[in-house]
Amino acid sequence: MITRAIPRTGEALPVIGLGTWQTFDAGAEVAARAPLREVLRHLLETGGRVIDSSPMYGRAEGVTGDLVRELQAREKTFLATKVWTTGREQGLAQMRRSAELLHAEVIDLMQVHNLVDWRTHLPTLRHMKEEGRIRYIGVTHYTPTAFDALARVIESEGDVDVVQLCYSIATPEAEERLLPLAEARGVAVLVNRPFEEGALLRRLRKRPLPGVAAELGCRNWAQFLLKYILGHPAVTCVIPGAKRPEQVEENARAADLPALSAECLAKVREIYERRVRSSVHPYW
Repeated sequence: MITRAIPRTGEALPVIGLGTWQTFDAGAEVAARAPLREVLRHLLETGGRVIDSSPMYGRAEGVTGDLVRELQAREKTFLATKVWTTGREQGLAQMRRSAELLHAEVIDLMQVHNLVDWRTHLPTLRHMKEEGRIRYIGVTHYTPTAFDALARVIESEGDVDVVQLCYSIATPEAEERLLPLAEARGVAVLVNRPFEEGALLRRLRKRPLPGVAAELGCRNWAQFLLKYILGHPAVTCVIPGAKRPEQVEENARAADLPALSAECLAKVREIYERRVRSSVHPYW
């Protein structure tokens, strides 16, 4: 899988990772965890490393940590999680618990989830980074309405390493300010909700792929939608969810397909706006 660098350090990350929201909120039963174990195994086999979780995601951190340990894969993974509470002491306690659940002495990326009490947590994250307990500091949100707030944090806090945001062909608002700002400030970008929680795939699955997708070698809508996101140079890694190993493999193939040119991206954007979002035509 191709990689892109975290600007602050040059560390290479594979461009397709894995989000654990909903999909990894599973019980301890073997039947519940076996498919997720295969999802993680296929992620690693296809060259992926980034696994993103949060205390907000129910049991996802614990399931992720247990399965990574079973696969003896900690050194192969880039574990990202979040602090999602208010107050310094509560934040420290939550992050200690996350480290325990993930079976990780060092968390690769700790993020302030949805900017909750970020002014309190960022100084704590800086101290943890200095102590070597985390490697990178990040901030996140999942709605475009928070983009101005994310931008202000990036502008005012010069040591944010990563911003996680929503971005897709159906939600392109990050292209206006936030993605250019991240690129200019040397902030890595993780993209969540690339398929709009599956709604975008459900909306498009009965439509034929546009001709440009076939020319690029995209075999399905998931690959094409990921290719659109990766067409922006500011994007470091996309973290789609996956319930089945074949979904991981399909997503990973998007990283090996030719990149979309700026002209192609503009054409795709125009076609989507005119023919899909407006529903003027039933097919591309």
